[in-house]
Amino acid sequence: MHQTTRLSRQLSHHESSHLSPALLNFNIKAFIERGQFTKALQLFSVSPLSATQFTFPSLLKASTFLSNLTYGKTLHSTIILSGLQFDPFITTSLINMYVKCGLFSYAVNVFEKMVEREAFVKDVTSWNSLLDGYFKFGQIKEGLAHFYKMQAFGLLPDAYSLSILLGVLGFKEGQQIHGYIVRNMFKSDPFLETALIDMYSNRSRIMEAWFVFHHLKDKSNVVVWNVMIGGFLENGWWEWSIKLYSLMKGENVKFVSESFSSTLSACGYGDVVDFGRQVHCDLIKLGFENNPFVYTSLLSMYGKCQFVEDAENVFHQVLDKGIELWNAMISTFVCNKYSYAAFEVYNKMRCNLITPDSFTLSNVLSCGSMIGIYNVGRSVHAELVKRPIDSSTTVQSALLTMYCKSGSVDDANSVLRTIREMDVVAWGSMISGFCQNSKFREALDYFGRMDADGVRPDSDIMSSVISACTGLENVDSGCMIHGYVIKIGLDRDVYVGSSLVDMYSKCGFPDMAENLFSDMPHKNLVTWNLMMSCYCRNGLPDQSINLFSKIVQHGFYPDSVSITSVLAAVSSIAALLNGKIIHGYLVRLEIKSDIQLENALMDMYIKCGFLKYAEYIFQHMSQKDVVTWNCMISGYGSHGNCLQALSLFDEMKNCGIKPDDVTFLSLISSCNHAGLVDEGHNIFQCMTVEHAIEPKMEHYVNIIDLLGRAGRLEDAYNFIKTMPMEPDRSVWLSMLCASRAHSNVELGELAAQNLLKLEPDRGSNYVQLLHLYGESELWDKAANIRSTMKEKGLKKNPGCSWIELRNKVDVFFSRDSSSLKTMEMYEILHCLRRNMEKEGSDYEIELGSV
Repeated sequence: MHQTTRLSRQLSHHESSHLSPALLNFNIKAFIERGQFTKALQLFSVSPLSATQFTFPSLLKASTFLSNLTYGKTLHSTIILSGLQFDPFITTSLINMYVKCGLFSYAVNVFEKMVEREAFVKDVTSWNSLLDGYFKFGQIKEGLAHFYKMQAFGLLPDAYSLSILLGVLGFKEGQQIHGYIVRNMFKSDPFLETALIDMYSNRSRIMEAWFVFHHLKDKSNVVVWNVMIGGFLENGWWEWSIKLYSLMKGENVKFVSESFSSTLSACGYGDVVDFGRQVHCDLIKLGFENNPFVYTSLLSMYGKCQFVEDAENVFHQVLDKGIELWNAMISTFVCNKYSYAAFEVYNKMRCNLITPDSFTLSNVLSCGSMIGIYNVGRSVHAELVKRPIDSSTTVQSALLTMYCKSGSVDDANSVLRTIREMDVVAWGSMISGFCQNSKFREALDYFGRMDADGVRPDSDIMSSVISACTGLENVDSGCMIHGYVIKIGLDRDVYVGSSLVDMYSKCGFPDMAENLFSDMPHKNLVTWNLMMSCYCRNGLPDQSINLFSKIVQHGFYPDSVSITSVLAAVSSIAALLNGKIIHGYLVRLEIKSDIQLENALMDMYIKCGFLKYAEYIFQHMSQKDVVTWNCMISGYGSHGNCLQALSLFDEMKNCGIKPDDVTFLSLISSCNHAGLVDEGHNIFQCMTVEHAIEPKMEHYVNIIDLLGRAGRLEDAYNFIKTMPMEPDRSVWLSMLCASRAHSNVELGELAAQNLLKLEPDRGSNYVQLLHLYGESELWDKAANIRSTMKEKGLKKNPGCSWIELRNKVDVFFSRDSSSLKTMEMYEILHCLRRNMEKEGSDYEIELGSV
């Protein structure tokens, strides 16, 4: 400290005091050793020609560190004036300075002027500096030509040369270099071994990387461990990253910050917070709790594992917060959907005069989009216009997503025009933004523009495009996109495959979805859930239930979405035993329930006839949404408890839950089951007048059915005439059924005429009219209907019922004898009938004797 002060005083008086060349060079080196690069360069400028050949490499290093080309060029001029341009150490430092300061053409010029000198040719360090520059500036072919030229001059590559090549070449070339390393006894070089492991990891050949690591003789180098831990993580093998960290603790290895950062990232990736807490303890014991890289990784780990409170504790414990920590806290809140908390941290950051970077602003914009507060996004955009950070692709992509989600296509196009080179991220933001705003045609249009622009899509973009086809219910476009996906080689991607399964499922092609699912080499839990949902949606509930049992066999554990999907299948066939088994499974494994799962459980018990179980779940739910209330109201109605349904509706309003159209549909349906005509009509009026909810066709059908059941057929017909929309099949069918029930042939014929206009080739429409004529003894008209049906070849689809017995659901159709147990069932029915007849005769004899 004393010496530094003395040097500073000498520097401040350099104009009045004459320094000898020896003292000047000594002071320059002293400043550089202490990291005071600016003072060293200022001291050099006092007397440039006094610098010696041993001082220039240090000065060039200082200029490189400061990225100061003005000093760099001045040093170059002075070197030429001093006649030191042929010194190999100075030349290498010059090349390195120009490469790192971004003037690669200058570095090439320096090298080419010196390459003719024999002494310089033999200096491998200079060749390596330029080789590194070629690859850093993306000139791969030129770099390889430079490497071959070096060998042509008879200069063999050293470990650093080979490490540079390993960083840029492909897997096959990397294997060749690996062979060269083994043949030429480079194997014990730790720097080269690290480069080999890194090369294999980056090329997704993690087992080859592990082979190199496993056969290392000396594993005391912490860098090798860190690269291996990071390699496992990058390739999705986070469990191995954690295992390697545990092994590392047992070795004689000195931990560095990256050891903890990589392992904490693995814990966050795998959602293993317990191991993350152990790492937290380790880093405190070893004194790394104040390292900015470590505590930022620690905060991110807690955030990814959804332990937001722990992340906040880490954040508040750090006194000197850098931009990275602020960003990590904002990102944690955004990822866990604490949007307002994210805005609060952003405002505190601004109050602390911390300048936000592109990562901060993209998070804030995403947060605004998430909760629909687009004014915040616009204000951020207005601020960005005045700052150079506006050119950041990350921020511009976030702006595109925000404007697309808000439906501001013109604003999105304005941002689009400011982007000089549209990359895959920008196009992806535009396309996904339109999809999220349900503007599916615009998403497909922009995909076409991207393809015409020659930009190769990634899996995220293709997933969004497939979702757009799903949203449009356009299976033809979906098939074309499927072909395009195969053409560009993304058909084996799990995310793209899942989107295709979902598309074929929602478009009614379960066989195509099943084929895709079977052919997928890698499946995740989302894919399994989608396939279960596909079976249920397309009327194959049994296959959905069977698929659920296979999830665990393939190494996955069902989550709340899995349970919700299979419960929907169970509900559709009222398989109570299966429903109870799944409920028990949910409780035993302590699967985290959400409101959708609890709603699905309620619905299952209601449809299986166990209203009390549904009531119990409803009463013990920590939070209820409008779907929860609707489900319970519908349950009471379907079980004949209309008064309880109406009472629950009043309770719902008192709790501040706003009813929707489904609520009123359930209430009208409840009144319909109970025959409460006036109450049902009043609820219909309440929906339109008090709550301003536009009735849908289902509401009109329920009112018509309500009036028809009560025998008020004229009122029902007049109600149809007042409908603001054209009545569909369900309206006229309801009217026809009510007319048949009350033997009103005139209105029945009127309803049938309208029904047959809409669907002249549907057999069930004729059957209702046929029964009306038969029950009214209008045999001629009934015969005409039979004749018409025979001419058109029409039949009514048979009705069916099902029964669950011994964990199996059997379905029975009317007049169906396909069951293997048909004869046995009919024999039992005959026995029952004979016993009943016998009991009846005995009872009559007893009455007679009395």
